[in-house]
Amino acid sequence: MSLANKLADERRARLGAERLLELKQSELSAANRKLGRHALALTRQIGETQAEVATVRDENEKVKSDLTVAHEKIEIAERRLWHSIQTIQDGFAFYDVDGTMIGANTAYLGIFDDLEEVLPGVPYARILQLLTDEGIVNTEKLAPADWRAMMTERWKSPSPEHIVIRLWNDQYLKLIDQRGHGGDTVSLALNITATVRYEAELKASRQKAEAANRAKSAFLANMSHEIRTPMNGVVGMAELLTDSELDEEQQLYVNTIKNSGEALLVIINDVLDYSKIEAEKLILHPEPFDLERCIHEVVMLLQPTARDKGLDILVDFDLFLPTRFVGDPGRMRQVLTNLVGNAIKFTSSGHVLIRVTGLQDRGDDFNIHITIEDTGIGIPTDKVEHIFGEFNQVEDDRNRQFEGTGLGLAISRRLIGMMGGSVWVDSEEGKGSVFGFKVTMAKADGTEAEPPALPDGLQRVLVVGSQSLNRTILEKQLEQLGATVTLCSSGVEALETMHDGIDLVITEHTMPDMDGFELAEAIRYRKSPDLPVLLLSSNPGFAQNDPARQHLHAVLQKPVSRSELFARLIDLKRQNTRAPEEKIVPEPFADDSIPAAQPELPKQVDQPRLMRVLAAEDNKTNQLVFRKMVKALNIEIQFANNGIEAVEAFTEFQPDMIFMDISMPKMDGKEATGEIRKLEAVQGGHVPIIALTAHAMDGDSDAILAAGLDYYMTKPLRKAAIHDRIQKHSPDEAQPIMPLEN
Repeated sequence: MSLANKLADERRARLGAERLLELKQSELSAANRKLGRHALALTRQIGETQAEVATVRDENEKVKSDLTVAHEKIEIAERRLWHSIQTIQDGFAFYDVDGTMIGANTAYLGIFDDLEEVLPGVPYARILQLLTDEGIVNTEKLAPADWRAMMTERWKSPSPEHIVIRLWNDQYLKLIDQRGHGGDTVSLALNITATVRYEAELKASRQKAEAANRAKSAFLANMSHEIRTPMNGVVGMAELLTDSELDEEQQLYVNTIKNSGEALLVIINDVLDYSKIEAEKLILHPEPFDLERCIHEVVMLLQPTARDKGLDILVDFDLFLPTRFVGDPGRMRQVLTNLVGNAIKFTSSGHVLIRVTGLQDRGDDFNIHITIEDTGIGIPTDKVEHIFGEFNQVEDDRNRQFEGTGLGLAISRRLIGMMGGSVWVDSEEGKGSVFGFKVTMAKADGTEAEPPALPDGLQRVLVVGSQSLNRTILEKQLEQLGATVTLCSSGVEALETMHDGIDLVITEHTMPDMDGFELAEAIRYRKSPDLPVLLLSSNPGFAQNDPARQHLHAVLQKPVSRSELFARLIDLKRQNTRAPEEKIVPEPFADDSIPAAQPELPKQVDQPRLMRVLAAEDNKTNQLVFRKMVKALNIEIQFANNGIEAVEAFTEFQPDMIFMDISMPKMDGKEATGEIRKLEAVQGGHVPIIALTAHAMDGDSDAILAAGLDYYMTKPLRKAAIHDRIQKHSPDEAQPIMPLEN
């Protein structure tokens, strides 16, 4: 090879080596740059890691500090809690799931008289053993072993019942044990000694109060008996005197005695009723009764007082309301008597209106509203609630014008409350009052009397009266029957208004200028001699004796009940439907209310015996009263002075019925009745025995009837009630007991 070629090859090799060196240097630089970048990233990572490590270190230090603070707080809370538990006067202890004491306060440990063994770690079973062995607990009637068994059984229960234990020193502890979720138990020992002693004192006080209440009830019963016994003589004799021939002055004296006695009985009854209500001894006795009739019976009772004051008593009974309901008629009558009696007492002129409305509620129940409206003195607004208080009236003690106990409204409100109702009053001083009450009563079984259908000849009615309310009430009642009613306020207006189209005249008795009798007489002689006229009078007995009675078809008690009005209209309807020759011409228009004369009984050869009545009564005055009350009856009467004589007379006299006084010496009425019933058990038969008693407390009747007596009558006795009872038990084989003379 030539030199030139060698130089050329060398040069090419050197150039190639230089290019390779440059390439490697370039790669080395790139690698250095990459390595630098990695080193920088690593350095940055290391820095961040170091910062995180520093943060964690700081947080750990903070957590350690917080834990230390929390631990210190827990220790403080535990010390405070335990200090609080120690300050509790009642015992407090903890037990684990095995029944081992974990801890207890000083009060709990003090129960055991500082026994060294009773410390945390002692089992509950050992505590029970120590309580009985050391005589700390009074196990009462249980043996120590039985008491521990009972307490152990209780402790094992998931929810131990509270129990009271008695310690040796008469301290009482109430143990309350509460099981936790983990099985641990918190035990409380509450010292209830003061409560137990207080309850014992309350029990003793209650017993004393009950004894005092029994003593009060006995006193009231005895007081009732002691007062009613002489009152039976006073009222009974006064009633007998009223039936005798007396001049006007003597009649006034007798009526004063009788009215004063009745007033005293009202006061006694009010006091007894209120005492029974206070003692929660008053019981309602529901039964079917006629509400409208009940109201009219109250009106009849109070009518003489209202008539003496010139007051009209009006009754507006809802025409679409049934009259028969289930309730206590006696207590309903008492409430009505109180409210209507008060209205009459505090009203000097005008009227008293009894309004009855009602709506059917559910089934046979009716919501009944009864209001008593008067035109009396009224009640000041600030005295409305006052009058319902006990012994309160509108006026104070210094200027009272009205008599009474002030118990009537209080008793009425209590009675209505017992019936599930309410009482209210609306009044304006000087203008009158409206007392009302609401009760819910069920409709009694049975059908209501249907109003009569008036014939064509009785459908045009003229109603005459000075009292507009009464005219309106009659108008509603007659329109219910389909009548066309014309109203007139006076007799003169009635004569001017009357025309041939009038079929019936209903007139009030007392009217200014022309009364009802004068109107009837004018109708007979000036208008129509055959036109039927009905007279409404608040004193029908007096009206019957008037010579002008011959011009009337009937005299009705005012206010007239629907049943009475309907009955009279039915009588007129019968007369109107007879043939002309059969029609009854009222000459001299005899009163329909007077019973027809009884036909004479045929004379018999063998005269029947008299009814035999035995009366056991120790009080001579009451014997005299009873004898005089039955003197007009056709009976044979015999008296016994005590129960022993009554039993002897039962055997010898063989009475058909017995009136038995309950309170008698030697042997009382109940014991005598028991002896008579024993004799009847051997001999057969059953003689009615009627209890006569001056006791009037609830429960007396039950005890009396339970002794074998059949009926119960409270003194003072009423002549009519005695006659009625004898009539009911008159045997068929005896002579009639109808009065020999009236």
